[in-house]
Amino acid sequence: MRLFLILFLFTLLGSQNFTYSQQVADTAVYKFTNVKSLKATSVKDQGKSGTCWCFSTISMIESELMRMGKGEQNLSEMFVVRHTYDGKAERYIRMHGSNSFSEGAEFNDVMNSVKTYGIVPDSVYTGFRPNQTQIDHSEMGKVLKGYLDGLIKPKEQVLSDVWFKGFDNVLDVYLGTLPEKFSLNGKEYTPLSYEQKLGFSPDDYVLFTSFTHHPFYQKFILEVPDNWSWGEYHNVPIDELIEIIDNSLNQGYTVAWAADVSEKGFSFKNGVAKVPDFNEKTASQADWDRALTHPTAEKNITQIMRQEQFDNFSTTDDHGMHITGLAKDQNGNKFYYVKNSWGTKNPYNGYLYVSEAYIKLKTTSIMVNKNVIPKEIRNKFIDLK
Repeated sequence: MRLFLILFLFTLLGSQNFTYSQQVADTAVYKFTNVKSLKATSVKDQGKSGTCWCFSTISMIESELMRMGKGEQNLSEMFVVRHTYDGKAERYIRMHGSNSFSEGAEFNDVMNSVKTYGIVPDSVYTGFRPNQTQIDHSEMGKVLKGYLDGLIKPKEQVLSDVWFKGFDNVLDVYLGTLPEKFSLNGKEYTPLSYEQKLGFSPDDYVLFTSFTHHPFYQKFILEVPDNWSWGEYHNVPIDELIEIIDNSLNQGYTVAWAADVSEKGFSFKNGVAKVPDFNEKTASQADWDRALTHPTAEKNITQIMRQEQFDNFSTTDDHGMHITGLAKDQNGNKFYYVKNSWGTKNPYNGYLYVSEAYIKLKTTSIMVNKNVIPKEIRNKFIDLK
């Protein structure tokens, strides 16, 4: 009996020591270590515009060019935005106003624009008016939408053959006239010849998502408002989506990432995004503050959970970002190193550390180079074999 009591006391003390060490780890603020960090250009600021889709994709293209040995480039986001507005306007008119027309778009719209119209350096086309120092499309968006709605609403009106020219003239005023040719380092280029000179191929990139309202291993048009061009996404289970992201990063390729960022668990201020393991409706602000600054438990995310949140609008297609690496916190928990386009005023100079749980729950889509898709996943799609 005495021996049993001694053993019990040792066990109890050991348990108390273990609990104490857990508490010590939990009280420490986050300390992240990058275990995989890929090359990326400087963090930009999209200002007062809904053009994250372009900033994130252009950032990915710039990283791809560095990976290909093409050096560091600073490409024009506004050149792509300008051409994309033209495409959105034509689709909106043809659909008599029933299609989406907003500042938003998707990753594939950038690739379609680059493939069709080419690309230019940012120095050639900034999209700024004289003396303008920050991007601000708030007025322009209202003017463009008003112009198009004015063409549609009088149902008896016969559309003239100059409406598109009028639309383009508005874009000229706000963003500037598009360059047909430009000189760089003593050579003359067109936007298309400059793209060819860079050696970048938009056809090398594939869209993926993960939802159960469509069959896995097939393509479907993702039903989000910003998918105005009806881009098709390859559908895989969420664990395979994570596998594609990880394989891409580990092979040296960055990833374009679209996600819901309207959650309390997404904090640009703290540079962290996660899914805390507590009831979000009853959690106090102190609970949230602690979760976003300290290592705390996260929810175990399932395919059912992410589908439910997409179906009930808890997950919306808010924002495009650029995953450039893998990281871990001091407890070994896995995070992704994500470049944003909201400037550099946060603890990580414009980057965030995003947990795997957040990626699983809140991702709406990704875009990757087709070369990083694992063979066993690739072979399940007819168009990727």
